[in-house]
Amino acid sequence: MILFQKIVNQKLNSLDADGLLQLAKQNSLAIDRTQAQQIVRIIRGKNINIFDDAERIRLLKKIAAITSPATAQQVNQLFQQFIG
Repeated sequence: MILFQKIVNQKLNSLDADGLLQLAKQNSLAIDRTQAQQIVRIIRGKNINIFDDAERIRLLKKIAAITSPATAQQVNQLFQQFIG
């Protein structure tokens, strides 16, 4: 299980804007390129652990400030697919 968590977190922390837009499209998330770039700036290189509730909530609050609370909720649902 730890290996799976490391792989998911590594993928998240190395995501670029194009990868995020592709993932968003696959999961029907409504974000534009500017929002994707801003989200990637928050995530990249921070070693965020989405399996840690407190870290995930802090990240989602930052995403909500950039996009909208509804988009942050959708991103949370996407995260739940990975951690659930």
